[in-house]
Amino acid sequence: MDITVAIDAMGGDHGAHVTVPAALEYLKRDLEVNIVLVGLQDVLEKELRARGASTGPRLRIHHASEVVTMDDPLSSALRTKKDSSMRVAINLVKTGEANACVSAGNTGALMAISRFVLKTLAGIERPAIATTLPTRRGHTYVLDLGANVDCSAEHLLQFGIMGAMLASAVDHKEAPSVGLLNIGEEEIKGNEVVKEAGDLLRSSHLNFFGNVEGDDIYKGTTDVVVCDGFVGNVALKTSEGLAQMLATFLREEFQRNLLTKIMGLLALPVLKAFKKRVDHRRYNGASLLGLRGIVIKSHGSADSFAFLFAIERAVEEVRNGVLRRISDQMAILTNERTHS
Repeated sequence: MDITVAIDAMGGDHGAHVTVPAALEYLKRDLEVNIVLVGLQDVLEKELRARGASTGPRLRIHHASEVVTMDDPLSSALRTKKDSSMRVAINLVKTGEANACVSAGNTGALMAISRFVLKTLAGIERPAIATTLPTRRGHTYVLDLGANVDCSAEHLLQFGIMGAMLASAVDHKEAPSVGLLNIGEEEIKGNEVVKEAGDLLRSSHLNFFGNVEGDDIYKGTTDVVVCDGFVGNVALKTSEGLAQMLATFLREEFQRNLLTKIMGLLALPVLKAFKKRVDHRRYNGASLLGLRGIVIKSHGSADSFAFLFAIERAVEEVRNGVLRRISDQMAILTNERTHS
């Protein structure tokens, strides 16, 4: 199965310096994938030449004359910059010239443009941002992470369906477990929206585990964790901040004196293994679920190694039919409600 990925090559903090080498490396790894680099043609050609590469049957450049910056307001990105690399890449998905889009650009702009251009799948009221987080047992999917601050119980049910279908497709799990993030495990805990969402999830055809708490995310209690965008974004940013703080503390302790420096050298193999295991770059690539096309958001500060995983995420979702699975499950839900 040949898959074509459109890359917003100008997006993110580093632009083509990251996206081009990542694209070239991915083409070496997966011979069934073609890539379209979208952006300023002269910049992209220069970047390819610097790496001794050129366009060919599996790699081409699609010129876009504008760039959405990380500081651009949504109105500018959506209404003014209609020939931006971000929008052109998404348009390629709409027209069928590409199967997926990957961008490290402005998150708000990417979601707004994607929703405007691609629209949502039947039955989905709001798209959600889902990402993979490491756990003691492997990994879990968490959504929403900031696209929807105010959610209804119905939205949370839809997030649960989308997250379950993502886990089912990519991880090949027949019935992935779904947990609802709450302030306690008991059904009576939480605000009215969360309690109502719990009722909807319990009566759905999903493998609903029940309420989970914040520490359950990294325990790997469930395959999917559902929450509104406000809670999800706070949880994610808190986790990132904690990881950075612990890494700083660890470096400071090993640098404290000669003895601790020697101990640090002795512990280097263990530290390297630990760093690899929790390396956030390996989990780069958040899915914009619920759209009529696959769009992956890379972290804006991602290096080429991290961006590689965002491309891989896009390919996995195409290859495993994530859109079809979500559509099928929403059709089942609609049919159940029609005949109930």
